[in-house]
Parts: sequence; structure tokens; C-alpha cells
Amino acid sequence: QVQLVESGGGLVQPGGSLRLSCAASGRTFSNCAMGWFRQVLGKEREFVAGISRIIVTTYYTDSVKGRFTISRDNAKNTGYLQMNTLKPEDTAVYYCASVCRPISTWYVPKASEEYDYWGQGTQVTVSS
Repeated sequence: QVQLVESGGGLVQPGGSLRLSCAASGRTFSNCAMGWFRQVLGKEREFVAGISRIIVTTYYTDSVKGRFTISRDNAKNTGYLQMNTLKPEDTAVYYCASVCRPISTWYVPKASEEYDYWGQGTQVTVSS
């Protein structure tokens, strides 16, 4: 079992920045791929960014490329999502997720069904 706890959400003005954190416990974090998803009420959960296990490769949905950066600190068992130049359309509940099965070390899962563990979510609101 893996427990994930997100933090760092809040209210920010358009053009501002936030850094989300995802603290993991229960498994060797470096063996787990991690992803960030977001969901707006009434819409499907959307993949935002992901980072592979062991060999660190990353993948971003087109709408956040150049603005968001996913990273991980295996020594701290924590993943991050740095969000810059935020837009009102980035408003959503953000979830971190992980999968610790022996998938390819370079592979970044992008579908929600590929992940086994989920955090409780943190609200991000971009508004003036």
C-alpha cells in the first residue's frame, strides 16, 4: 500500500505560481511512477503531468507544457508540481497518483486506470 498526501493548493491570481507537493509513504518511492491529474466538477479527470520510475523521464499534457514542471525527490519520498503562469482554466482539484508495479523504468503512465494509488486532492483556484 502507498499513502499519498497532497499539499500546496490555494487561491492565486492569473499569472501567479504555486507548487504542489505529494508526500508518499508505504513503499520505496523511487520504484514508483507518479502522475498529477486534475478534475473540474462535472468533467472527467484529466492527466496533467507524469514522471517515470527510476530513469526519470517526464510527460506533460499540451496545455501545461512550458508552464508546469513535475519533479521528484526520492530522498524525501515527495513529488512536486511547479505551476507557473497560471490561468483561470487551470482551476481544478489536483490529485497525485502513483503506480509501483515493475513497469518500464522510462515509461510514464498517462491514463488514470494505470495508477493504483491516489491522494485526496488539493484545490487550486486561479482568479483575480
